[in-house]
Amino acid sequence: MKILTLSCWSNSIHFRLFNKADFALLALGRVERVGIGDSYLIYILPGKKRQIIYVDYCDHRNALSLILTTLTGAQQGVMASEEEIVAVGHRVAHGGEHFRNSAIIDDQTFATIRNLQRLAPLHISYNVAGIEAGRELFPDIPHIAIFDTAFHQTISEHAFIYALPYEWYEQYALRRYGFHGHAHLYLSRRAAALLGKHPAECNLVTIYLDRGVSVCAIRNGISIDTSMGMTPLEGAVMGTRSGDIDPGIVTFEMHRGNLSAREMDSILNQKSGLLGITGKHYDRRRLVQEALSGNERCALALKIETYRLKKYIGSYCAAVGPLDAVVFSHGSGNDDWYVRQLTMEGMDVFGMRLDVEKNKSSALCDQEAIVSTADSPTSIYIIPSDEQLAFAEDVASILSEGCIDHVRHAYTFSQPGYVPNICIDVRDPHD
Repeated sequence: MKILTLSCWSNSIHFRLFNKADFALLALGRVERVGIGDSYLIYILPGKKRQIIYVDYCDHRNALSLILTTLTGAQQGVMASEEEIVAVGHRVAHGGEHFRNSAIIDDQTFATIRNLQRLAPLHISYNVAGIEAGRELFPDIPHIAIFDTAFHQTISEHAFIYALPYEWYEQYALRRYGFHGHAHLYLSRRAAALLGKHPAECNLVTIYLDRGVSVCAIRNGISIDTSMGMTPLEGAVMGTRSGDIDPGIVTFEMHRGNLSAREMDSILNQKSGLLGITGKHYDRRRLVQEALSGNERCALALKIETYRLKKYIGSYCAAVGPLDAVVFSHGSGNDDWYVRQLTMEGMDVFGMRLDVEKNKSSALCDQEAIVSTADSPTSIYIIPSDEQLAFAEDVASILSEGCIDHVRHAYTFSQPGYVPNICIDVRDPHD
Protein backbone atom coordinates (compact mmCIF):
# COMPACT_ATOMS: atom_id res chain seq x y z
CA MET A 1 0.00 0.00 0.00
CA LYS A 2 1.27 3.44 -0.97
CA ILE A 3 0.72 7.09 0.02
CA LEU A 4 1.10 9.83 -2.57
CA THR A 5 1.83 13.38 -1.41
CA LEU A 6 1.32 16.40 -3.66
CA SER A 7 2.30 20.07 -3.53
CA CYS A 8 0.48 21.89 -6.32
CA TRP A 9 1.49 25.44 -7.21
CA SER A 10 0.87 27.80 -10.12
CA ASN A 11 3.24 26.19 -12.60
CA SER A 12 4.43 23.02 -10.88
CA ILE A 13 3.42 19.88 -9.02
CA HIS A 14 5.87 18.26 -6.59
CA PHE A 15 5.19 14.68 -5.55
CA ARG A 16 6.54 11.86 -3.42
CA LEU A 17 5.41 8.25 -3.18
CA PHE A 18 5.85 6.45 0.15
CA ASN A 19 5.33 2.91 1.32
CA LYS A 20 2.57 3.14 3.93
CA ALA A 21 3.98 0.46 6.23
CA ASP A 22 7.39 1.99 6.90
CA PHE A 23 7.35 5.35 5.04
CA ALA A 24 10.15 4.24 2.74
CA LEU A 25 10.53 6.74 -0.10
CA LEU A 26 9.82 4.97 -3.40
CA ALA A 27 9.85 7.80 -5.94
CA LEU A 28 9.77 11.57 -6.12
CA GLY A 29 9.92 14.44 -8.54
CA ARG A 30 8.03 17.33 -10.02
CA VAL A 31 6.27 18.52 -13.13
CA GLU A 32 7.35 21.98 -14.28
CA ARG A 33 5.78 24.57 -16.59
CA VAL A 34 2.27 23.39 -15.76
CA GLY A 35 -0.24 25.50 -17.65
CA ILE A 36 2.51 27.21 -19.68
CA GLY A 37 3.64 24.73 -22.33
CA ASP A 38 6.86 22.81 -23.01
CA SER A 39 6.16 20.99 -19.76
CA TYR A 40 8.43 18.30 -18.33
CA LEU A 41 8.56 15.79 -15.50
CA ILE A 42 11.69 15.38 -13.37
CA TYR A 43 11.40 11.80 -12.09
CA ILE A 44 13.74 10.29 -9.51
CA LEU A 45 14.05 6.83 -8.01
CA PRO A 46 16.26 6.80 -4.88
CA GLY A 47 19.73 5.59 -5.77
CA LYS A 48 19.21 5.94 -9.51
CA LYS A 49 19.84 8.62 -12.11
CA ARG A 50 17.05 11.12 -12.60
CA GLN A 51 14.91 11.01 -15.73
CA ILE A 52 13.34 13.94 -17.56
CA ILE A 53 10.17 13.35 -19.57
CA TYR A 54 9.04 16.13 -21.91
CA VAL A 55 5.46 16.85 -22.99
CA ASP A 56 4.00 19.68 -25.07
CA TYR A 57 1.55 20.99 -22.49
CA CYS A 58 -0.20 19.91 -19.32
CA ASP A 59 -2.62 21.43 -16.86
CA HIS A 60 -2.80 20.19 -13.26
CA ARG A 61 -4.93 17.18 -14.19
CA ASN A 62 -2.70 16.20 -17.11
CA ALA A 63 0.36 16.66 -14.91
CA LEU A 64 -1.02 14.31 -12.26
CA SER A 65 -1.91 11.79 -14.97
CA LEU A 66 1.67 11.99 -16.25
CA ILE A 67 2.98 11.32 -12.75
CA LEU A 68 0.72 8.29 -12.32
CA THR A 69 1.57 6.90 -15.76
CA THR A 70 5.26 7.18 -14.93
CA LEU A 71 4.87 5.60 -11.48
CA THR A 72 3.17 2.57 -13.06
CA GLY A 73 5.31 2.39 -16.21
CA ALA A 74 6.82 -0.92 -17.28
CA GLN A 75 10.41 0.34 -17.21
CA GLN A 76 10.61 3.05 -14.56
CA GLY A 77 7.51 2.35 -12.48
CA VAL A 78 7.49 1.37 -8.81
CA MET A 79 4.01 -0.10 -8.59
CA ALA A 80 1.90 -2.36 -10.77
CA SER A 81 -1.27 -0.32 -10.57
CA GLU A 82 -2.63 3.00 -9.34
CA GLU A 83 -4.84 0.94 -7.05
CA GLU A 84 -1.85 0.46 -4.75
CA ILE A 85 -2.27 4.10 -3.68
CA VAL A 86 -4.56 4.10 -0.63
CA ALA A 87 -4.58 7.86 0.07
CA VAL A 88 -3.36 11.18 -1.30
CA GLY A 89 -2.03 14.00 0.85
CA HIS A 90 -2.42 17.52 -0.55
CA ARG A 91 -0.37 20.43 0.73
CA VAL A 92 -2.67 23.44 1.22
CA ALA A 93 -1.09 26.86 1.66
CA HIS A 94 -3.59 28.31 4.13
CA GLY A 95 -5.90 26.82 6.74
CA GLY A 96 -6.99 30.09 8.33
CA GLU A 97 -8.31 29.67 11.85
CA HIS A 98 -10.40 26.70 10.75
CA PHE A 99 -7.71 24.01 10.72
CA ARG A 100 -5.26 23.32 13.54
CA ASN A 101 -4.24 19.97 12.06
CA SER A 102 -4.41 18.02 8.81
CA ALA A 103 -7.91 16.89 7.84
CA ILE A 104 -9.83 14.58 5.52
CA ILE A 105 -11.13 16.48 2.51
CA ASP A 106 -14.87 15.91 2.55
CA ASP A 107 -17.25 18.26 0.76
CA GLN A 108 -17.49 20.61 3.74
CA THR A 109 -13.71 20.79 4.20
CA PHE A 110 -13.24 21.39 0.47
CA ALA A 111 -15.78 24.22 0.54
CA THR A 112 -13.93 25.81 3.47
CA ILE A 113 -10.62 25.54 1.62
CA ARG A 114 -12.18 27.25 -1.39
CA ASN A 115 -13.41 30.08 0.82
CA LEU A 116 -9.88 30.57 2.18
CA GLN A 117 -8.73 31.76 -1.24
CA ARG A 118 -9.35 35.31 0.00
CA LEU A 119 -6.45 34.86 2.47
CA ALA A 120 -4.05 33.24 -0.02
CA PRO A 121 -5.19 34.11 -3.56
CA LEU A 122 -1.73 33.44 -5.01
CA HIS A 123 -1.68 29.83 -3.85
CA ILE A 124 -5.02 28.31 -2.82
CA SER A 125 -6.52 28.30 -6.31
CA TYR A 126 -3.72 26.00 -7.49
CA ASN A 127 -4.03 23.82 -4.39
CA VAL A 128 -7.73 23.52 -5.24
CA ALA A 129 -6.88 22.56 -8.83
CA GLY A 130 -4.66 19.78 -7.51
CA ILE A 131 -7.34 18.52 -5.13
CA GLU A 132 -9.92 18.52 -7.91
CA ALA A 133 -7.58 16.59 -10.20
CA GLY A 134 -6.76 14.12 -7.46
CA ARG A 135 -10.37 13.49 -6.50
CA GLU A 136 -11.27 13.01 -10.15
CA LEU A 137 -8.48 10.50 -10.76
CA PHE A 138 -8.88 8.80 -7.35
CA PRO A 139 -12.57 9.11 -6.47
CA ASP A 140 -12.67 6.13 -4.11
CA ILE A 141 -9.79 6.79 -1.71
CA PRO A 142 -9.32 9.38 1.05
CA HIS A 143 -7.75 12.73 0.25
CA ILE A 144 -6.09 14.56 3.13
CA ALA A 145 -5.35 18.30 3.37
CA ILE A 146 -2.05 19.19 5.04
CA PHE A 147 -2.10 22.87 5.97
CA ASP A 148 1.03 25.02 5.88
CA THR A 149 -0.37 27.15 8.70
CA ALA A 150 -1.49 24.42 11.12
CA PHE A 151 1.74 24.06 13.11
CA HIS A 152 1.58 27.76 14.02
CA GLN A 153 -1.97 27.66 15.40
CA THR A 154 -0.43 27.37 18.87
CA ILE A 155 0.79 30.99 18.67
CA SER A 156 -0.79 33.20 21.34
CA GLU A 157 -3.09 36.11 20.58
CA HIS A 158 -0.55 38.74 21.62
CA ALA A 159 1.83 37.36 18.98
CA PHE A 160 -0.63 36.95 16.12
CA ILE A 161 -2.77 40.10 16.39
CA TYR A 162 -1.52 43.07 14.34
CA ALA A 163 -1.66 46.62 15.71
CA LEU A 164 -4.43 47.50 13.26
CA PRO A 165 -8.14 48.19 13.79
CA TYR A 166 -9.27 45.19 15.85
CA GLU A 167 -12.44 44.79 13.82
CA TRP A 168 -10.27 43.76 10.86
CA TYR A 169 -9.40 40.66 12.85
CA GLU A 170 -12.94 40.14 14.11
CA GLN A 171 -14.57 40.53 10.71
CA TYR A 172 -11.93 39.32 8.28
CA ALA A 173 -9.55 37.17 10.38
CA LEU A 174 -6.57 39.36 9.44
CA ARG A 175 -3.75 38.12 11.69
CA ARG A 176 -0.39 36.35 11.66
CA TYR A 177 -0.70 32.74 10.48
CA GLY A 178 2.80 31.66 9.47
CA PHE A 179 3.79 29.10 6.85
CA HIS A 180 6.23 26.22 6.17
CA GLY A 181 4.59 24.57 9.19
CA HIS A 182 5.52 20.96 8.49
CA ALA A 183 9.09 21.97 7.64
CA HIS A 184 9.45 23.59 11.08
CA LEU A 185 7.70 20.58 12.64
CA TYR A 186 10.22 18.23 11.02
CA LEU A 187 13.23 20.39 11.94
CA SER A 188 12.10 20.69 15.55
CA ARG A 189 11.44 16.96 16.00
CA ARG A 190 14.75 15.97 14.43
CA ALA A 191 16.59 18.52 16.57
CA ALA A 192 14.96 17.08 19.70
CA ALA A 193 16.10 13.59 18.68
CA LEU A 194 19.66 14.80 18.08
CA LEU A 195 19.64 16.57 21.44
CA GLY A 196 18.40 13.39 23.12
CA LYS A 197 15.32 15.15 24.48
CA HIS A 198 11.56 14.85 24.18
CA PRO A 199 10.20 17.56 21.84
CA ALA A 200 8.23 19.06 24.74
CA GLU A 201 11.52 19.73 26.55
CA CYS A 202 13.12 21.68 23.69
CA ASN A 203 13.50 25.41 23.10
CA LEU A 204 14.60 26.13 19.54
CA VAL A 205 14.84 28.62 16.73
CA THR A 206 14.36 26.88 13.39
CA ILE A 207 15.26 28.52 10.08
CA TYR A 208 13.77 27.22 6.85
CA LEU A 209 16.13 28.46 4.16
CA ASP A 210 15.12 28.11 0.53
CA ARG A 211 13.72 30.48 -2.08
CA GLY A 212 11.10 31.15 0.57
CA VAL A 213 12.55 31.75 4.05
CA SER A 214 10.90 31.61 7.45
CA VAL A 215 12.04 31.55 11.07
CA CYS A 216 10.13 29.92 13.92
CA ALA A 217 10.37 30.35 17.69
CA ILE A 218 9.66 27.05 19.43
CA ARG A 219 9.16 26.74 23.18
CA ASN A 220 8.57 23.32 24.71
CA GLY A 221 8.11 21.83 21.26
CA ILE A 222 5.40 24.17 19.99
CA SER A 223 5.46 27.25 17.79
CA ILE A 224 5.07 30.48 19.74
CA ASP A 225 6.01 32.90 16.95
CA THR A 226 7.10 32.90 13.34
CA SER A 227 8.42 35.41 10.84
CA MET A 228 5.83 35.02 8.09
CA GLY A 229 2.50 36.68 8.70
CA MET A 230 -0.97 36.66 7.19
CA THR A 231 0.80 35.93 3.92
CA PRO A 232 4.25 34.48 3.12
CA LEU A 233 5.41 38.00 2.20
CA GLU A 234 6.24 39.11 5.75
CA GLY A 235 9.46 38.32 7.55
CA ALA A 236 12.94 37.45 6.33
CA VAL A 237 14.43 38.58 3.04
CA MET A 238 13.61 35.90 0.44
CA GLY A 239 14.49 35.05 -3.12
CA THR A 240 11.94 37.35 -4.74
CA ARG A 241 9.87 38.54 -1.74
CA SER A 242 10.72 41.68 0.20
CA GLY A 243 10.03 40.41 3.70
CA ASP A 244 9.59 43.13 6.36
CA ILE A 245 9.44 46.69 5.02
CA ASP A 246 7.94 50.00 6.14
CA PRO A 247 4.28 49.78 4.99
CA GLY A 248 4.48 53.47 4.14
CA ILE A 249 6.72 52.58 1.21
CA VAL A 250 3.81 50.73 -0.40
CA THR A 251 1.40 53.67 -0.41
CA PHE A 252 4.18 56.14 -1.22
CA GLU A 253 5.30 54.22 -4.29
CA MET A 254 1.74 53.45 -5.43
CA HIS A 255 1.01 57.19 -5.48
CA ARG A 256 4.36 58.16 -6.97
CA GLY A 257 4.37 55.52 -9.68
CA ASN A 258 0.60 55.35 -10.19
CA LEU A 259 0.72 51.62 -9.46
CA SER A 260 -2.32 49.43 -9.03
CA ALA A 261 -2.68 47.05 -6.09
CA ARG A 262 -2.02 44.12 -8.45
CA GLU A 263 1.18 45.75 -9.75
CA MET A 264 2.46 46.48 -6.26
CA ASP A 265 1.63 42.95 -5.14
CA SER A 266 3.66 41.59 -8.06
CA ILE A 267 6.63 43.82 -7.22
CA LEU A 268 6.68 42.80 -3.55
CA ASN A 269 6.27 39.07 -4.24
CA GLN A 270 8.12 38.52 -7.50
CA LYS A 271 10.57 41.39 -8.06
CA SER A 272 11.95 42.13 -4.59
CA GLY A 273 14.10 40.28 -2.07
CA LEU A 274 17.48 39.07 -3.29
CA LEU A 275 16.38 39.55 -6.89
CA GLY A 276 15.34 43.14 -6.22
CA ILE A 277 18.66 44.02 -4.58
CA THR A 278 20.92 42.37 -7.16
CA GLY A 279 18.78 43.07 -10.20
CA LYS A 280 19.44 39.61 -11.65
CA HIS A 281 20.00 36.83 -9.08
CA TYR A 282 17.79 35.13 -6.50
CA ASP A 283 19.49 31.71 -6.43
CA ARG A 284 21.51 31.70 -3.23
CA ARG A 285 24.17 29.41 -4.69
CA ARG A 286 24.87 31.89 -7.47
CA LEU A 287 24.78 34.81 -5.04
CA VAL A 288 27.42 33.26 -2.80
CA GLN A 289 29.67 32.49 -5.76
CA GLU A 290 29.30 36.04 -7.10
CA ALA A 291 29.83 37.63 -3.68
CA LEU A 292 33.00 35.63 -3.04
CA SER A 293 34.22 36.66 -6.51
CA GLY A 294 33.90 40.35 -5.66
CA ASN A 295 30.38 41.23 -6.83
CA GLU A 296 29.51 44.02 -4.38
CA ARG A 297 25.76 43.99 -5.04
CA CYS A 298 25.53 40.25 -4.38
CA ALA A 299 27.63 40.67 -1.24
CA LEU A 300 25.27 43.43 -0.09
CA ALA A 301 22.22 41.24 -0.73
CA LEU A 302 23.65 38.46 1.42
CA LYS A 303 24.56 40.90 4.19
CA ILE A 304 21.02 42.28 4.19
CA GLU A 305 19.51 38.79 4.23
CA THR A 306 21.73 37.45 7.01
CA TYR A 307 21.43 40.62 9.10
CA ARG A 308 17.65 40.13 9.05
CA LEU A 309 18.05 36.48 10.06
CA LYS A 310 20.40 37.52 12.87
CA LYS A 311 17.77 39.95 14.20
CA TYR A 312 15.08 37.28 14.13
CA ILE A 313 17.25 34.82 16.03
CA GLY A 314 18.05 37.45 18.65
CA SER A 315 14.45 38.56 19.11
CA TYR A 316 13.26 34.97 19.36
CA CYS A 317 15.86 34.30 22.05
CA ALA A 318 14.08 36.97 24.08
CA ALA A 319 10.67 35.41 23.34
CA VAL A 320 11.60 31.76 23.93
CA GLY A 321 14.20 31.98 26.68
CA PRO A 322 17.46 30.00 26.82
CA LEU A 323 17.78 27.95 23.63
CA ASP A 324 18.81 24.34 23.25
CA ALA A 325 19.62 24.83 19.58
CA VAL A 326 19.43 26.94 16.45
CA VAL A 327 18.49 24.78 13.47
CA PHE A 328 19.15 25.59 9.82
CA SER A 329 17.49 23.63 7.06
CA HIS A 330 19.64 22.66 4.10
CA GLY A 331 18.01 24.19 1.06
CA SER A 332 20.62 25.75 -1.17
CA GLY A 333 23.39 23.20 -1.61
CA ASN A 334 27.10 23.41 -0.84
CA ASP A 335 27.17 27.19 -0.50
CA ASP A 336 24.81 27.31 2.48
CA TRP A 337 27.90 27.51 4.69
CA TYR A 338 28.46 31.16 3.84
CA VAL A 339 24.90 32.16 4.73
CA ARG A 340 25.20 30.37 8.07
CA GLN A 341 28.58 31.96 8.74
CA LEU A 342 27.34 35.49 8.10
CA THR A 343 24.18 34.85 10.13
CA MET A 344 26.00 33.51 13.18
CA GLU A 345 28.81 36.10 13.27
CA GLY A 346 28.68 37.96 16.58
CA MET A 347 26.11 35.61 18.11
CA ASP A 348 28.51 34.47 20.85
CA VAL A 349 26.73 36.90 23.15
CA PHE A 350 23.73 34.54 22.97
CA GLY A 351 25.86 31.47 23.64
CA MET A 352 25.98 30.44 19.97
CA ARG A 353 29.47 29.59 18.77
CA LEU A 354 29.86 28.42 15.20
CA ASP A 355 32.73 26.10 14.31
CA VAL A 356 33.77 27.89 11.12
CA GLU A 357 35.79 25.03 9.64
CA LYS A 358 33.20 22.39 10.39
CA ASN A 359 30.46 24.61 8.99
CA LYS A 360 32.37 25.05 5.75
CA SER A 361 33.12 21.36 5.24
CA SER A 362 31.74 20.04 1.95
CA ALA A 363 31.23 16.70 3.70
CA LEU A 364 28.20 18.24 5.41
CA CYS A 365 26.26 18.59 2.18
CA ASP A 366 22.78 17.09 2.39
CA GLN A 367 23.16 15.42 5.78
CA GLU A 368 22.42 16.21 9.41
CA ALA A 369 25.31 17.73 11.31
CA ILE A 370 26.21 19.80 14.35
CA VAL A 371 28.33 22.81 13.40
CA SER A 372 28.70 24.52 16.76
CA THR A 373 31.91 24.34 18.77
CA ALA A 374 32.30 21.74 21.50
CA ASP A 375 31.98 24.44 24.19
CA SER A 376 28.99 26.24 22.66
CA PRO A 377 26.16 26.49 25.23
CA THR A 378 23.64 26.47 22.38
CA SER A 379 23.95 23.83 19.68
CA ILE A 380 23.82 24.78 16.00
CA TYR A 381 22.45 22.11 13.67
CA ILE A 382 22.07 21.61 9.95
CA ILE A 383 19.07 19.39 9.21
CA PRO A 384 17.80 18.77 5.67
CA SER A 385 14.05 19.26 5.86
CA ASP A 386 11.77 16.39 4.85
CA GLU A 387 8.34 17.93 5.29
CA GLN A 388 6.76 15.55 2.79
CA LEU A 389 7.58 12.67 5.12
CA ALA A 390 5.61 14.56 7.76
CA PHE A 391 2.79 14.89 5.21
CA ALA A 392 2.79 11.12 4.67
CA GLU A 393 2.78 10.39 8.40
CA ASP A 394 -0.19 12.72 8.90
CA VAL A 395 -2.04 10.87 6.15
CA ALA A 396 -1.27 7.47 7.69
CA SER A 397 -2.35 8.62 11.15
CA ILE A 398 -5.65 9.93 9.84
CA LEU A 399 -6.24 6.67 7.95
CA SER A 400 -5.69 4.60 11.10
CA GLU A 401 -7.01 6.89 13.82
CA GLY A 402 -9.29 9.33 12.03
CA CYS A 403 -7.33 12.38 13.21
CA ILE A 404 -3.86 13.77 13.86
CA ASP A 405 -2.58 16.04 16.65
CA HIS A 406 0.80 17.22 15.44
CA VAL A 407 1.76 18.51 18.89
CA ARG A 408 1.39 15.13 20.60
CA HIS A 409 1.87 12.72 17.70
CA ALA A 410 4.94 10.48 17.90
CA TYR A 411 6.35 10.89 14.40
CA THR A 412 8.82 8.22 13.32
CA PHE A 413 11.44 10.87 12.63
CA SER A 414 11.28 12.04 16.25
CA GLN A 415 12.17 8.60 17.58
CA PRO A 416 15.64 7.52 18.77
CA GLY A 417 17.41 5.50 16.12
CA TYR A 418 15.55 6.99 13.16
CA VAL A 419 17.75 7.14 10.06
CA PRO A 420 16.78 10.03 7.73
CA ASN A 421 16.16 9.44 4.06
CA ILE A 422 19.17 10.37 1.97
CA CYS A 423 18.54 13.95 0.87
CA ILE A 424 17.91 13.81 -2.88
CA ASP A 425 18.54 16.85 -5.05
CA VAL A 426 15.33 17.64 -6.94
CA ARG A 427 16.49 21.02 -8.18
CA ASP A 428 15.66 21.77 -11.78
CA PRO A 429 18.63 21.05 -14.10
CA HIS A 430 17.26 23.79 -16.38
CA ASP A 431 17.86 26.46 -13.68
